[in-house]
Amino acid sequence: MYKLIDEHKTKIEQWLHEKECCEVLPLYSSVDIRNAGFKNAVVDTNLFPAGFNNLCLLALKETSSFINKVILDRVSDCKRILLVMEEHTRNKFYLENIFVIKKMLVDAGFEVDIVSFCETEVFDEPVKELETSAGNNITVTCFKCILKKIEKQEYSADLVILNNDLSKGIPEMVTNMDIPIYPSLHAGWHARLKSHHFKEANALLTEFAEMIDEDPWKFLAYYESEDNVDVNEEADRKRLAVVVEDLLKKIQIKYDEYGIKDKPFVFLKSDSGTYGMGVVPVESVDEVLTLNRKLRNKLSTGKSSMKIDRFIIQEGVPTISSVDNKVSEVCVYQIANRFVGGFYRVNTKKGDRDNLNSSGMTFTKICEASDSCALKGDDSDDNCGVAPDENLDLSRLLARIAGVAAHREIKALETK
Repeated sequence: MYKLIDEHKTKIEQWLHEKECCEVLPLYSSVDIRNAGFKNAVVDTNLFPAGFNNLCLLALKETSSFINKVILDRVSDCKRILLVMEEHTRNKFYLENIFVIKKMLVDAGFEVDIVSFCETEVFDEPVKELETSAGNNITVTCFKCILKKIEKQEYSADLVILNNDLSKGIPEMVTNMDIPIYPSLHAGWHARLKSHHFKEANALLTEFAEMIDEDPWKFLAYYESEDNVDVNEEADRKRLAVVVEDLLKKIQIKYDEYGIKDKPFVFLKSDSGTYGMGVVPVESVDEVLTLNRKLRNKLSTGKSSMKIDRFIIQEGVPTISSVDNKVSEVCVYQIANRFVGGFYRVNTKKGDRDNLNSSGMTFTKICEASDSCALKGDDSDDNCGVAPDENLDLSRLLARIAGVAAHREIKALETK
């Protein structure tokens, strides 16, 4: 597939440039892509990526001038940034992600203060010191304390960057702020639906595929959605089963067309939310009708124990990617739709048809350098992982298309 992309490189780049130009693309994003051999497809797009700690630090350092431009294009006189984190004070890997984002912004020339909404955990003191998984320290301040200082004109900030996905909604404290906020408050999981994203993404992927005379199915995952579902109710499971049956038949037609002998499958997913929660693979209608209590519980609640009642039923894309013979998938990280790094999500507890974003996963950094980054000096990682596979250019291309789709999706939400 990558050879086909290379043949049409100039045409593709021109087409993408036309889609990206004159638009305020997502400040940052991460895109999960599965390579099945017979197809490569985007399966998830996150607008509040939380894995910057899994990227090659040398690659991030080399993007500092670009990050400076991206910020100043949005806020021309930006000097100080408030970085809003999730309330994951016990997740040290997430804290390292915050540390890396701050370092990335500081290297780009900005002052950065880390804040938390403190809605579920109120600090005993206005400021809290936390240690990350790598032994680094970050200082976190309650957002309300910052707002009080702003009101007293004792503090000023020029930009708010959210690394909190707003699953529980928009906190009242930011609704009337007179400071630019990116990503958009409408980009949070209180408003986004994966089905809306893939409606935009699949339309773009279809246009892309037709431009290079290829079958769109080779670059997208079929999907359907179903609302007002309680998986503990038999009648609702029957409704889901009808959708699953129709989608499996649709996928089987493509498998037959290309002589694929594998059995089609789909993922039942929460139509909003992240962290791989509320995701179950199924191969048949009977599996939906007979979901056991453990799986029903898994599909009933998402992040922060929020009830799941809307599902996206997405074509399952198996993965042939592997690292050290361990099943994996690629995750591409972008800033304003420009590739800044990536990693392979590896999971020794799962198979090639499972959700890898689950217990047992590890991360292997992608290093584009021909030699190990460890040979390049003190600013690089001790272990930068592996060289990219031959499919990385295609993965980067699909991620850019997903970024354009995300922009259109959020623009529609803001208009609405």
